Amino acid sequence: MRIASLLSSATEIVYALGLGDRLVAISHECDWPPQSQHLPRLSRVRFDVEGLTSAQIDAEVRRCMMEHGSVYEVDSAALAELQPDLILTQAVCEVCAVPTPSVHEAVSRMEHPPRVLSLDAHTLDEILATVRQVADAAGESTRGEQTVATLRARLERVRSAVDGRPKPRVLALEWLDPPFAPGHWIPQMIVAAGGGSLLGRPGGHSVEVPWAEVERIDHDRLLLVPCGYAMDAARADADAARDRLRAFAGATIDAGHAAVGHSAYFSRSGPRVVDGVELLAAWLHPDAAPAVDRAGRLEGWR
Repeated sequence: MRIASLLSSATEIVYALGLGDRLVAISHECDWPPQSQHLPRLSRVRFDVEGLTSAQIDAEVRRCMMEHGSVYEVDSAALAELQPDLILTQAVCEVCAVPTPSVHEAVSRMEHPPRVLSLDAHTLDEILATVRQVADAAGESTRGEQTVATLRARLERVRSAVDGRPKPRVLALEWLDPPFAPGHWIPQMIVAAGGGSLLGRPGGHSVEVPWAEVERIDHDRLLLVPCGYAMDAARADADAARDRLRAFAGATIDAGHAAVGHSAYFSRSGPRVVDGVELLAAWLHPDAAPAVDRAGRLEGWR
């Protein structure tokens, strides 16, 4: 079976299942694992993000959604040439990755349209269910069950380690200019790691919130995980918002209780959210949680 992935988390799922040799193409945003990087890319962003601030990116995203209904373009010619049997996409967020309708439009022009599988997870359990979906679609159900069992065991190990301990109140932001409350699985990740999530609705969409609302929240920890940003970009974004953040969270920051995270471990609906839960637990409960290396993934910020 020939698989094309238009979703970074789907690419990671394919490799987690040991099916990387079946992958024939990836999206513009797929950056993991390293062995996938030689594959052709089937999508592109409608604007150049290089050098833009988070406020400018937000403005460009809103413009593209208004003018085109999507932030991304699919390379229909390359897709037709590759002739995959299965395309992996999503309908969770039109801003974060190529949406399912764009993929259906592209395959409608093909003489022999492939199957399009939309991985639409909104919770931790649904992320694990998508691992099974991909495995089943590839005819490898047993691999799916085994992979999910391993991921669940790791989550349970964390939950057992932090069970019964005090829960630090975590104020998390998934974008800084303008501020966005985290949605989907991120509030669940915080709870699974032994914290209390103060902003964002589990299973719901990420939503813009006014700074005045953010500033009123009494918290113990500050977690900054700008969606789509690797560690260097996330840290730079936090630095750019330093004055605003210190105005209401100065005590938290001075106490060493603020952190910046690589979004691949938090915003992506794939296997690395389990790493994210482990990272959060090690940050919130370093004396109890399983030890993990947080360098380059979740680091303190002042």
